[in-house]
Amino acid sequence: MISNQILQSTIDGLKEITRIDLCIIDLEGNVLAATFPEADGYSDAVLAFVDSPADSQVVQGQQFFKIFDEHQLEYILLAKGSSDDVYMVGKMAAFQIQSLLTAYKERFDKDNFIKNLLLDNLLLVDIYNRAKKLHITTEVRRVVFILETDHEKDSSSLESIRALFGAKSGDFITAVDEKSIIVVKELASAEGYEEMDKTARTILEALGAARKENVHIAYGTIVDEIKEVSRSYKEARMALDVGKIFFSERNVIAYSSLGIGRLIYQLPIPLCKMFIREIFDGKSPDDFDEETLTTINKFFENSLNVSETSRQLYIHRNTLVYRLDKLQKSTGLDLRIFEDAITFKIALMVVKYMKYMETLDY
Repeated sequence: MISNQILQSTIDGLKEITRIDLCIIDLEGNVLAATFPEADGYSDAVLAFVDSPADSQVVQGQQFFKIFDEHQLEYILLAKGSSDDVYMVGKMAAFQIQSLLTAYKERFDKDNFIKNLLLDNLLLVDIYNRAKKLHITTEVRRVVFILETDHEKDSSSLESIRALFGAKSGDFITAVDEKSIIVVKELASAEGYEEMDKTARTILEALGAARKENVHIAYGTIVDEIKEVSRSYKEARMALDVGKIFFSERNVIAYSSLGIGRLIYQLPIPLCKMFIREIFDGKSPDDFDEETLTTINKFFENSLNVSETSRQLYIHRNTLVYRLDKLQKSTGLDLRIFEDAITFKIALMVVKYMKYMETLDY
């Protein structure tokens, strides 16, 4: 359960403190971690020690110890040296590794619980019973973050995020697929969505990915009970998908900021096609030339203000009016009228949504 890298780091630290060499060997005689080169020479002695009833024993002049996980033998520890402190150091090292086994097992159990909680695989009664057994607080404010990349995540990314939140036992970092890292964050009573946005950017910076367009973070709404965590996860998942369609330039997207895009995302494609066909008589608003689309988008950005839009486009007011009149003749929609502008804006978003859905592999 514990990686060889963690085992090696542990005994390296112990040797630096005690000046005594240590070695960890599995039950088949394979060296997992060692602070001295000739550790392979003790494999036969380890196999004999595994079958003995003793928990510790001097073999070939070295001190051997058995390390258990809930009465199940997991490792053999070898303490090498001739000083009187070898036995005591060996016992301390064995205790340290046994404690690591317990901690990793507890984290594994909690990780499984959080995964099943996020995916709605637990009955309500099971949620509270298991949370109690795992000493997880049920009534506390939480929010779910999802970090996604275009490539498969590696273990270093997961460990970087765990290190970032490791000081808080109420935070959980896990994964349910190859490309996502999920953070279930416990919040203080005063923390709100402004702090959540800062947290998301901190996560990006921790991965050194704040400026990479292929890395995105989304987060759901804040919930008050553990049974609602799955809702925050679903919201974050939707925010991630909707963000790719309508807010591709953003690295961080909140469910609460999706606006009308959240509704469009849930529309069936046949209904979207019918809407575009009825409004534009079989044409698509995405078929306009670059100049027209730029004019339209800038007009929307400036809240239908003709003067400000013409100023930002570096064109005369009358030129902008001419373009809007021309658009009205071809579509029947006058963007200077609020209702027509809303219809056109929704149509542009619907077309974006349909194009995105066409790119997905089913």
